[in-house]
Amino acid sequence: MKEQEVKCMHTCKNTCSMLNEALRKEAAIVRFYESMLDECNLPDVREFITDSIEEKRKGILRIIQKLNEIHARSQVIDGMISSFNNIDG
Repeated sequence: MKEQEVKCMHTCKNTCSMLNEALRKEAAIVRFYESMLDECNLPDVREFITDSIEEKRKGILRIIQKLNEIHARSQVIDGMISSFNNIDG
């Protein structure tokens, strides 16, 4: 994939399109590595692939955590804005 194929739209609300795309691609990589693992019978290669899968899963968890942070922050900001817009009390 070329670097230019994915562009940030800068209009995200409650989430991040770029991180969602990264999450999708990382999950696809994990599935690919898992399919490689199913076919491989060399212990040192299996260990390498297993380690790679674990590293990718950690990255996936970090992306999910960041997406959750973005969502929570957005909810707080929306709550603050709505409290200023509520002139009835």
